[in-house]
Amino acid sequence: MRIELERRPQASKLFGFLSPLLALALALIAGTIMFAVLGKDPVEALDAFFVEPLLEVWSLHELAIKAGPLILIAVGLCVCYRSNNWNIGAEGQFTIGAVAGSYIPIVFTDWHSPMVLPLMLIAGAVGGALYAAIPALLKAHFNTNEILTSLMLVYIGQLYLDWLSRGPWRDPQGHNFPQSIDFPPEAVLPAIWADSGRAHWGIAFAIVAAILAWFMMKYTLKGFEITVLGQSERAGRFAGFSSKKMVWFGFLFSGALAGLAGISEVAGSIGHLQPAISPGYGFTAIIVAFLARLNPLGAILSGFVLALTYLGGEAAQLSPGISAKAASVFQGLLLFFVLSCDTLINYKIRLVWSRVRGGAA
Repeated sequence: MRIELERRPQASKLFGFLSPLLALALALIAGTIMFAVLGKDPVEALDAFFVEPLLEVWSLHELAIKAGPLILIAVGLCVCYRSNNWNIGAEGQFTIGAVAGSYIPIVFTDWHSPMVLPLMLIAGAVGGALYAAIPALLKAHFNTNEILTSLMLVYIGQLYLDWLSRGPWRDPQGHNFPQSIDFPPEAVLPAIWADSGRAHWGIAFAIVAAILAWFMMKYTLKGFEITVLGQSERAGRFAGFSSKKMVWFGFLFSGALAGLAGISEVAGSIGHLQPAISPGYGFTAIIVAFLARLNPLGAILSGFVLALTYLGGEAAQLSPGISAKAASVFQGLLLFFVLSCDTLINYKIRLVWSRVRGGAA
């Protein structure tokens, strides 16, 4: 007996719409079982994950801080994945964007100008795009697997950041801590409502990017080109579209948004460069993109949901005493169920019974 997947004649539109909600419900059920196995009260654990972070104004600000980079990176990945280019290295592009944007306040310490912050944001986006250009070049001209190259570049970027923070860019007055100098006020993203919390303009960048990307995908020729080439490269060639140019566009677009997210995180939430600037935003944004069904507007909602798991994971360490790894496990369960539900919408499982005849294997 073997198990095969047989494509359905027509996918259900209703279940296509309900798939993310079903995946979330299944992840909650699996999470409940996981907490029970760990010896924790599932109700208390889920309350810590999904309710407590929404009860205080300051925690809503923290939710916006964590949702900003997730949404911004996921918007770029939605466009890239729709074009059938699989950028798995957004975490590295996030890191290099932070490094590139931090160059101005760290190196030009005596330059105090209103132009510092805008130039930092531009440099961050350019740095992320240039780093994403490496797997784009390898795929477009050497037919290299972009999943492997973009993923390996993540670790190169993280090690480069670690070296800078502990070496050339380490603050000489920082009591030997591995971090750069603190950014001056003109190099810091201002808070949106400073009186009630720390949320900065990074979340506004993310929402604007989601709206513009959605408009591009729905109403422009470039969006139509992305859709056609993503569904059928052969059909795209008949229409006069270039698959190589689309590789470049998909990677540069997603890399630029990841780099912008990186410098926004450093300039808005941290205030200096240090070896660890991300809890894994670039990888979690992949879950955000698929939970949104590769729709840039949907990435706003799914970004807040995944940000809630980060914030809830921190709260769950205090009250039920759950390990921080539980949040990562829950995110993995969510991605598993999202992909499983999407697969079963388009395919049905078929059991095939085979018999051995006349000694033939």
